[in-house]
Amino acid sequence: MKDLKMLAIDLGASSGRGIVGSYNGSKLTLRENHRFSNDPVTVSGHFRWDILRIFHEIKQSIREAGLSGEKIVGMGIDTWGVDYGYIDKYGQLLGNPMHYRDTRTDGLPAAIEDKISAKELYDITGIQTLNFNTVYQLVADQRDNPELQAAAKQMLFIPDLLNYFLTGVKATEYTIASTGALLNAATRKVAPEIFQKLGLPQLIDNLVEPGNCLGTLSREVSEELGGVNFKVFNVASHDTASAVIAVPAAQDDFIYISSGTWSLMGAELNAPLNNEQCRALNFSNEGGAMGTIRFLKNIMGLWTVQESRRQWKREGKDFSFADLQNFAEAEKPLVSFINPDHPMFATPGNMPERIRRFCELTGQHVPENEGQIVRVIMESLALRYRYTMDGISALRGKPVKAIHIVGGGTKDTFLCQLAAHACNVPVIAGPVEATAIGNLCMQYIAAGELKDLSEARALVRDSFDPVVYEPTADRAEWEDAYARFCKICDAQI
Repeated sequence: MKDLKMLAIDLGASSGRGIVGSYNGSKLTLRENHRFSNDPVTVSGHFRWDILRIFHEIKQSIREAGLSGEKIVGMGIDTWGVDYGYIDKYGQLLGNPMHYRDTRTDGLPAAIEDKISAKELYDITGIQTLNFNTVYQLVADQRDNPELQAAAKQMLFIPDLLNYFLTGVKATEYTIASTGALLNAATRKVAPEIFQKLGLPQLIDNLVEPGNCLGTLSREVSEELGGVNFKVFNVASHDTASAVIAVPAAQDDFIYISSGTWSLMGAELNAPLNNEQCRALNFSNEGGAMGTIRFLKNIMGLWTVQESRRQWKREGKDFSFADLQNFAEAEKPLVSFINPDHPMFATPGNMPERIRRFCELTGQHVPENEGQIVRVIMESLALRYRYTMDGISALRGKPVKAIHIVGGGTKDTFLCQLAAHACNVPVIAGPVEATAIGNLCMQYIAAGELKDLSEARALVRDSFDPVVYEPTADRAEWEDAYARFCKICDAQI
């Protein structure tokens, strides 16, 4: 079919957008048709998603697609992982979904050890231990609001919840469900023993694979939007799962970083890799499209830069990201480092002050200005990539020859070059819109226009030009920096 058009709704932790993709049989082109901020709110001491506002904005994107006169065939939604909403027996949403950065799950991994150990949970799910995993959020609900949980008939992860609002059909897509440490990594099904051991109701139902068609927009939604209607697909609805589809690798064996607020770094496998060594290094086996496993590690990505920028804006200094990159490039390299994944950087607040405090506690030079702080963040993130790359190499028993970086973080050319220096391998950066592209490619696969992931990646290569960064810096300086960085990461503070 010529010029087959699909709509991708790509929701990130701070913003969302609608992107219309047009596939002419040889190339894919993109048009952004709506962009909006995603602003969580604190209500009664808890951090929540404004889910109805998000739904309103999605409808504006659908409305624009209809008004544009473009013949949209289908749409799909991808979002961040782990978060969910409860649906009652009447089909109504029970409250605004909690944000994964809410502090209610602090300490819960250790608190449930007597019911199910971290080792047992990992052996089943293959998911790295993170405070905000869905399994811990459900335990927090059970502890803090058992009446709410008891009133629920089903839980729906965020993209599934939004699809339900659009279509009236309740289904749980596999890749998003796999993020929560509730599925058996080997069988790709719900692990009932986890719910039984924790005394939790099993509220996941109708598990479907990416490429499933839910139907069309409901009559009510279609009428509200002026009669526009088209198919709604379950794409690989975890945003990283969509981004990995769009990695423009020509070979099956590749290493990727999906770079944005988070950096998700890993490899695509045909089966889970969840032995004791993987657990010790805290790697995840999340679900991928078309039978694949995303063997990866969550790394705190550009969140620390984003949160620092917000703090400086509160202080009356409204720097652009380009300004901050220029400031950082002008500073002396490889002076001080942070562990980007340290808990002190996980929550909103005065990030520059926390970075200064971390450097002080670890006996390093304390950064004095915005450029030095951003340089500390960027170099530390690049070295964290190196640390993770070494772990992937050891666990898979093969060296890394190059790293593909996709997503919004590829616009940070300074970070891409630092990653090449730190990891001492070429970095292939792009496409920027990897998540939306992967969302669209999965729709084209579902529509029968693309055969598989290999064809999807060939389309990405033919449609978008990557930028290659070579490692050219002094090796001895970076090896010394890496040794100091590893000591900093091991510091108990």
